[in-house]
Amino acid sequence: MIRDVVINGSVARIRIEGTRVHYERESGEILETAFSMIPAGPGQFSVLFGERSHRVVLGSGGEVLVNGRALSLEVFDPRNLRSGRRTAANPGRQEVAAFMPGKIIRVLVDAGESVEEGQGLVVVEAMKMQNEMKSPKSGRVAELRTKAEATVAAGDVLMVIE
Repeated sequence: MIRDVVINGSVARIRIEGTRVHYERESGEILETAFSMIPAGPGQFSVLFGERSHRVVLGSGGEVLVNGRALSLEVFDPRNLRSGRRTAANPGRQEVAAFMPGKIIRVLVDAGESVEEGQGLVVVEAMKMQNEMKSPKSGRVAELRTKAEATVAAGDVLMVIE
């Protein structure tokens, strides 16, 4: 299992394989160690990370408590970032939003330009990887809300397609 995470604004990628975890920070720092997680009650888990045990309690709004310390946590499945065939399911205006914090490398379209479903719209760099975000539908770029070199947060709307 691979997940991209943002913990208190810091971006990382986690890969869990059996009883091992590979944790890579955006800075390139890597930690590989033993990992296990077992339920310890409703919304609570006992997590073994290396030789340290942690009590994790799920809060509301993306907050978790780790050993009593509140952390802001966002988790993304990188497979969900790929464009799919969604036109019929998503008619009307579609907002194209940043999936995680990053930097806009290139904007591939202009406001008012016609686009096809699956066409590249913008290139975002996150976790030292460049990701091309694609149009969820055929239409026209109704609003362009970003530019090259801009820094974006997860959920920032980059453009609107109608």
